[in-house]
Amino acid sequence: MKPSLAKGTRDFTALEVSRRRFIVNILQKNFELFGFQPLETPSFENLSTLTGKYGEEGDRLIFKILNSSINEAKEEKKNLMLTDFQRALEKPFSSENLTDKALRYDLTVPFARFVAMNHGQLTFPYKRYQIQPVWRADRPQKGRFREFYQCDADVVGSESLFQEVDLVQLYLKSFSDLKVPVTIHLNNRKILSGLAEYAGITDQLIDFTVALDKLDKIGKEGVVKELLEKGISQESIDKLDFLFSQSQDALENLLQLKEKFVGNETGLKGVEELEFVLTQSLHLGVNMENLVFDITLARGLDYYTGAIFEVKADEVQMGSIGGGGRYDNLTEVFGVKNIPGIGISFGLDRIYLVMEELGLFPEEATSKTEYLFANFGGEETIEALKLIIKLREKDISAELYPENAKLGKQFTYAEKKGINNLVFLGEEELKNQTVTFKNLVAGEQKTVSLEEFLK
Repeated sequence: MKPSLAKGTRDFTALEVSRRRFIVNILQKNFELFGFQPLETPSFENLSTLTGKYGEEGDRLIFKILNSSINEAKEEKKNLMLTDFQRALEKPFSSENLTDKALRYDLTVPFARFVAMNHGQLTFPYKRYQIQPVWRADRPQKGRFREFYQCDADVVGSESLFQEVDLVQLYLKSFSDLKVPVTIHLNNRKILSGLAEYAGITDQLIDFTVALDKLDKIGKEGVVKELLEKGISQESIDKLDFLFSQSQDALENLLQLKEKFVGNETGLKGVEELEFVLTQSLHLGVNMENLVFDITLARGLDYYTGAIFEVKADEVQMGSIGGGGRYDNLTEVFGVKNIPGIGISFGLDRIYLVMEELGLFPEEATSKTEYLFANFGGEETIEALKLIIKLREKDISAELYPENAKLGKQFTYAEKKGINNLVFLGEEELKNQTVTFKNLVAGEQKTVSLEEFLK
């Protein structure tokens, strides 16, 4: 059978791994600069931990894990028979007899579960960052994979809006260090709730926000069609028509909302919170061209309660490369109340694709051997290995070509592997205590003393 990859997954070559590490190292450095501490959670969780946290669409994308054996299922359900398995295999795994575990869908819900389990031992506000893979049973396409990494930073235990302001700074500094030009789109869940109240569709808030979040993909006509299909009246849709013709001035749009939200406490609270974040960011020197109030930004996840973030690359059509928001009531589903939280995520895989398309990876983002020692066989090989050990003690990467082959073959190996320097330690060099090396990029060859080479 010809080997193949599962759809939505990838192998990573040495070049790709090195470049991904370059991104991760910058993000990790900035996470720690901003006071976040590392955390790792298991790759799979109890299914009950994940379901009901992402909305109806999100729940359908959770990768469920079949119980490991019939015996395991029998222990949980004594009357389960083989025929039950056979019938269930013909439809999605939903029976609790077949699956009670699932691969994590994101890092936020496992984090909330961790906080709920350990809140008595944590110091609040608790700031953590997490860089691990997640899995979604989505349709693979450019920039969208079934297995991908998220890089999250979250703060729990504080209602201060300065957390939102600080996360804006974290986004901007990180993408500035990566040299990726971005725009941060902002909205507030309370504004969306206010809009639903204004249009008289409060009981259909989720349907409204899920449809609105697709505006970039399906356009105004597509959104209106989906709203009608969800049973939202044309009269309500007409009241929301202004959403599709927003100006470029964020404060002007907020002023328009204030007028429409008169007597609408939830909506006015959302406007006030967003106005604070925009104003304080401006005071800190943020270029307002990098911040956009996007009233149609909904992000269909059920757990956001306040600020919503989405980051888009300015020069590449890639969708969002980061996102997040405030989720003040998330730990309540695990029986722990009054722990507000807010977090953002960096999409490592999409950031990689953006940087690759824009040619932003520097030379140092590629991990490769600095020196390849030619293999002459005999005593020269042992002396070459001794010198290689000394280089490695200085944290300089070096390797010996494993066979006493023709020099042409050794040259070809160095060129294909991207090694810049080929070192010759032959009989003449050993006699004179010298080292000859050729820079394969510049085409220059030098012979220097052993002492000088080691310096």
